[in-house]
Amino acid sequence: MVFKVLATATAILLATAGQVAARSVPLLIGAYTGGTNKGITLYRFDDRTGQISAVPVQVMPSENPSWLVLSADHRRLYAVNENGDGRRDPVGRVTAWRIDPATGRMALLNRVSSLGADPTYASLSRDGRYLFVANYSGSADPGGTLAVVPVAADGTLRPVTQIKTHRASMANPQRQASPHVHSVVSSPDGRFVFAQDLGADRIYVYRYDPAQRELPLSALGDQPFVDLPAGSGPRHLVFSADGRHAYATLEMAGQVAVFDQAQGHLTLRQTLSLAPADFRGAVGAAALHLSPDGRFLAATDRGTDNALVTYALSAADGSLRLVDRHATSGSEPREFAFSPDGRFVVVANQRSHAVVVFRRDPASGVVGDMVQSLPVDQASNLTFVAP
Repeated sequence: MVFKVLATATAILLATAGQVAARSVPLLIGAYTGGTNKGITLYRFDDRTGQISAVPVQVMPSENPSWLVLSADHRRLYAVNENGDGRRDPVGRVTAWRIDPATGRMALLNRVSSLGADPTYASLSRDGRYLFVANYSGSADPGGTLAVVPVAADGTLRPVTQIKTHRASMANPQRQASPHVHSVVSSPDGRFVFAQDLGADRIYVYRYDPAQRELPLSALGDQPFVDLPAGSGPRHLVFSADGRHAYATLEMAGQVAVFDQAQGHLTLRQTLSLAPADFRGAVGAAALHLSPDGRFLAATDRGTDNALVTYALSAADGSLRLVDRHATSGSEPREFAFSPDGRFVVVANQRSHAVVVFRRDPASGVVGDMVQSLPVDQASNLTFVAP
């Protein structure tokens, strides 16, 4: 009887090990298409070994799909087409794709104009009814805007119904002569929308009211924007799961800012430099994300630093404490993503044309050895299509 139980247990363990070994997660990588890259590429990621499939599963031709957004059910993908002056297509656009939940394969739904140049970011409203698009606009005229794109029940996109414009700070005449909206993010409760404007040195705050179908965004009356230090250049924003705290990268200053958030109001609590105190090179804060368990925040610093910096979040007040700095083994780490279980982190090194996988300790947040460097021309954004 004992031997039978042991044999059964061994069989279960072997079957489980086989399942783990066979498990793969779809990984989508968006890229700039001025070189050899054709657009969005679907790979398979082995979440046991951390290896990305060397051969793509599918390539979806698309012009400069530099930012990817998944719907809540992972059955739709939205990609900004970062087109503008000097590109093969001078018109900024947004594209919708249908995702097969079993295979991760994609099929084109439709494409609309973003009514702006160089869209660099998009996010869905919490109810999935609108896509908020950040038209960065590299040129001063007309400058960057926030565009509101309705999403139909079948996932297709409708023409832009609302445009929001801001005022430039002019603190840096070369980079801030006009507004440059770099990201648009909803609060976890979905009631407020925050637009990070690098050209304005401000975070603009809007109320979201889906009952106003054509004009769902209106300025928060008593705090329509949050001023940040001149020349700091806010880029991306994320919220803690409970919505009490927000974290932003200040691109031009190479910093991470920590805010308290209540009813749409942001209060600056802490500012930290990504580079070491004695660093004298160029900085450029870029991506930031919370770990899957919400205990850590990581951000990339570009320029000549090229590092992934990890902080622990205080459970008491949301403040940050440095726990790790790790070289990204490449140039211009534009974006990164944690694997669904948090045991790996995947970095898109845009200018060295590679996507690099590192081991990561979920308990400590520390990034470890490189697992793989996969050649990908001008990789810009990546996302796991995982339940």
